[in-house]
Parts: sequence; C-alpha cells; structure tokens
Amino acid sequence: MGLTGGVLAIDAGNSKTDVAVLTTEGEVLATARGGGFRPPAVGVETAVDTLEEVVRRALAVAGAASAGHVSACLANADLPVEEGQLAAALHARAWGTTTEVRNDTFAVLRAGVAEPRGVAVVCGAGINCAGMRPDGRTARFPALGRISGDWGGGWGLAEEALWWAARAEDGRGGPTALARTLPAHFGLDSMYALVEALHLERIEHGQRHELTPVLFATARRGDPVARAIVDRLAEEVVAMAVVALGRLDLLAEETPVLLGGGILAARHPQLDDRVRELLAARAPKAVPRVVTARPVLGAALLGLDRVRAPAQAHTRVRAYFEPG
Repeated sequence: MGLTGGVLAIDAGNSKTDVAVLTTEGEVLATARGGGFRPPAVGVETAVDTLEEVVRRALAVAGAASAGHVSACLANADLPVEEGQLAAALHARAWGTTTEVRNDTFAVLRAGVAEPRGVAVVCGAGINCAGMRPDGRTARFPALGRISGDWGGGWGLAEEALWWAARAEDGRGGPTALARTLPAHFGLDSMYALVEALHLERIEHGQRHELTPVLFATARRGDPVARAIVDRLAEEVVAMAVVALGRLDLLAEETPVLLGGGILAARHPQLDDRVRELLAARAPKAVPRVVTARPVLGAALLGLDRVRAPAQAHTRVRAYFEPG
C-alpha cells in the first residue's frame, strides 16, 4: 500500500546512503542504509538502481509500496540541470507522488537549523556551500573542483600536502615535515618512494584521503607549511560562506553558518579557530555552529517543509535523529 501523504527522505553521499520513511506527523516508520551514490562513475540509471535497493528495503519495513513525497538530497547533484535529471530518474521509479532533488549540502544545512534559513559549508571529500531563506531563495556554487574555482576538501588537502612535500624533498621548495610524515604513514622512508607507490598504484588511489589527518597532525606540531595549508582552507570556507550570505542579503542579520562534513565536524583547533576568527571579521552577524546530525534528518525536514507539516512533526523527527 502507499503511505498517504508521508515522506520518503533520502540522503545519498559518495560513500553511503541513508533512507527514512516518515509520516506527516513526524513519526519515523523505518530507516535503512546502503552504499554510495556515484552517477558520474556508473551512470544515472545504475546509480538509481543501487538507491532503489535501499529505498525498497525501508518501504518494506514501513509496510508501504510508496510515499506521498520524495525528498532526496544527493551527492553529485551539483547543477540545477543535474538535479532535474536526477529528479526525473527518481520520479520514474514511482517511490512517491511528488519528487524533489537537492544537492546534499542542503541536507546538512536543514539539519542544523530550526527553520529553512542559513548557510552551510560542507568539507568532506570535497568542499561545497549552500544557503537558503524561508521564501525559497537559495545560494549555491557549482562545486565541480578547480574548473569552478573550488579548493579544499579531503582530496584537495591531500594533493596540496603531497605537492609541498615532494618539492621539499627534491629541492624545488622549502623544508617541511610533511616530506617525512606523509611517506611514514604508509611505512615508506621518502617522498620519492611514496610518489612511486601512488603512481604505480601499489597504494590505491582511494587511500590518498588517509593523508589528510596526517596533514592536520603535522600542522598541530607547528610545521609552517602544514599550518599554511590549514589556514588556506579556513579562508576558502569563510569566502564561500560570506558570498552566500551576501547573495541572500543576510550579512546584516544574525544568521547561522553551519559547518559540516568530516573535516569541519572534527573541529581541528587551528581550522575551527581560524574559521571563527575570519567570520567574526567579515560577517560579524554570522553564528557559526558545527553540525553533527545525520544529513538524512535534513532531507526529512525538507520533505516536511514541502508537505507543510505542522511544527510538532519537525520537532518529533528531530527528536528521533537527535535524541537528548
């Protein structure tokens, strides 16, 4: 049977997918977790096939064949045209009567605010920023990497650390402890050995993200190059937030700025302090706050917003995902 008026909430990231089925009163009937959502790597239809397995599992637990509204916050939905393509692909699966797709940054933002108003910067594997107002206005970035002006995220930090460390070892750059700490992480004694292992794929490409914590640890020990990389990330985070606040005419209003994703949620002292310091200087009304709630909460709240659920429903679903 269908779930009359209910919401199917989906948060699908590169590494994992969370699904929740809830009523318009905010009662969570079922949740399910699955693998990552990577349309650029496998194609839209194959990615949605993977998503469907998780969705059908959650619907089965909820005792429903479909929902009233599908609220999907998806990684790789970076452009409005991509959101439209993915919305059509999801709607064709008949999981709900209506379907709305947003970039997954909006899930982090909505999870961290009591009303749909604020700006979120997410720094995980990559970096992205989104903002919204209750009147429906949004601010966003393409977030496609260097071609769209982005710098940062776990992958970007690892590559930057490797660049400085390689040049330090061969003499093209100044000294940095990264030339020792990065290869040591993989049990190697030189940057040359690490570069060779990465190039010949003796170390898998996906393992490069392991170097980001090494970068932060090296910065904590005072290495000037590592610290400069961390400071640059803080600059990028704040630049995105301030631009989004300006686009939404929120610079003069007290506004939450949510910091999410694995790197920002870890609250590395140097990064966290520098972000707050720069925000205080450039957007004094901004109220920075780290978001640790599961982003599927944000997808659920966006769904409840769409179906005009009562305030109690929002409170109820938040209590489910944020007990205590």
